[in-house]
Amino acid sequence: MGLSAIWRIARAGYVLAREGAFAITEGQDLPAGARRMIGFARLIERRSVRKTGRVERLARALERLGPTYVKLGQLLGTRPDIVGPAIAEDLSGLQDRMPPFDPKLVPGMLNKALGETAAAQLTEISEPIAAASIAQVHKAVLVNGDGASVTVAVKLLRPDIEDRFRRDLEAVMTLAKLAERFSKPSRRLRPVDTALTLERTAVLEMDLRLEAAAMSQMAENIEGHDGFAVPKPFWQHTARNVLVTEWFDGIPIRDNDALDAAAIDRPELARELLQHFLRHAIEDGFFHADMHPGNLFVEASTGTIRAVDFGIMGRIGKTEQRFLAEVLYGFITRSYRRIAQLHIDIGYVPDHHDVEDFAQALRAIGEPLHGRKASEISMARVLAQLFEVTELFDMKTRTELVLLQKTMVLVEGVARHIDPNVDFWTTAEPVVGPWVRRQLGPAGMIEKAADTLRDVGEAARKLPQLISRYEAMLEEAEAQRRAPPPVYLRGWFAGLTVITLVLLLLAALKTVLT
Repeated sequence: MGLSAIWRIARAGYVLAREGAFAITEGQDLPAGARRMIGFARLIERRSVRKTGRVERLARALERLGPTYVKLGQLLGTRPDIVGPAIAEDLSGLQDRMPPFDPKLVPGMLNKALGETAAAQLTEISEPIAAASIAQVHKAVLVNGDGASVTVAVKLLRPDIEDRFRRDLEAVMTLAKLAERFSKPSRRLRPVDTALTLERTAVLEMDLRLEAAAMSQMAENIEGHDGFAVPKPFWQHTARNVLVTEWFDGIPIRDNDALDAAAIDRPELARELLQHFLRHAIEDGFFHADMHPGNLFVEASTGTIRAVDFGIMGRIGKTEQRFLAEVLYGFITRSYRRIAQLHIDIGYVPDHHDVEDFAQALRAIGEPLHGRKASEISMARVLAQLFEVTELFDMKTRTELVLLQKTMVLVEGVARHIDPNVDFWTTAEPVVGPWVRRQLGPAGMIEKAADTLRDVGEAARKLPQLISRYEAMLEEAEAQRRAPPPVYLRGWFAGLTVITLVLLLLAALKTVLT
């Protein structure tokens, strides 16, 4: 462990303690040693922070530590299985807002990333419109070679952000490894896996070409679907640390007064938001995974939802798509045994559990949903209860579903802000129901058969290569069998004799000393 990592760990511990972040452990069942260490750390807690709430203390500490820790806090906010539901709920409110870097650096950054000719086509660059932990956004005008101009958004990575993340991630990883090595209770929380997830997320977010590709893919997926729009990237003006896209004007989706003034049907808007998300996840398996209100706007004239910031995307396979759809449909239709059987069939719950017992536990979640007002039902609470029940039946955390669940809760929260009476289940049925019925019907069977044939064809294509590898392995094994044994194997009798003598000598010394 390098001195740099030790210094960063010590600084993080000091800031967390000073800002009162260890207050999150209040009421937690911790080992006696851990309680003493935390009690000692809280001796340096500032008095002023004791007057604030628990969420504010933790958020303030992470913001002081910088971008990497803000991202870590946001990541842990999606993992109630690691930090517990209460802390995850606190962390989910952490906002990714940071002071902007000096706008005077922008021209030089554009020249270096795009070249002087392409950079010169970006004019009237504004002051920063938004600044987050990894990048900030400016408004500008792109003048094409023929003199035509278009308003664009210019997103730039923060200078030296990659080096900053690398150094901070080294400290986080070191701390995670130490925790896993010396603290047995912490192993259940998988700190190293969490640090690796943070690293993967940061690497993807810090290549803006990948964000442009995500926009392009989603635009293809939603082609023909009205009501949801994705900005167009300008590839000739996009690089690893620069992304130029069309500019989206619109009403911030959180501004209910402005929506009303534009005569936007808010209940319909809330329903459309939920349905678009479900359609992206269930039908495409590819969804915007950072749909907080700051990334969503509404076109005043048409009511179209306009999404921005595609740095964090979710992707699930066909198995997970079917799982999500059938679980939601099962709760809508009260088919609890079907949900239970699906968990077992797909391998999420071990098959030694009784399906009827599992169905009974699911019924305890689903039945209270029926006959209640939409405003009284929270998808977040339903997912939390489902997590608790599946844990009782030995279902391990499905990392591919965690981001999906987090986004679903986030989208439902935005929809409820627009229309407090939006009913998730009624809204979901027009998307989920037809999809499930299609998958279980003849069309779905044909599609599954086609997938199977495709897999068989792929396996057949690889078969000659596998046979060649197998033959090479057999030839190598035969050659090794015929080769004379190495010198160290020829002398194994001598080696065994030496080991025996050493053991006898140690036994004799022990007898003398005792």
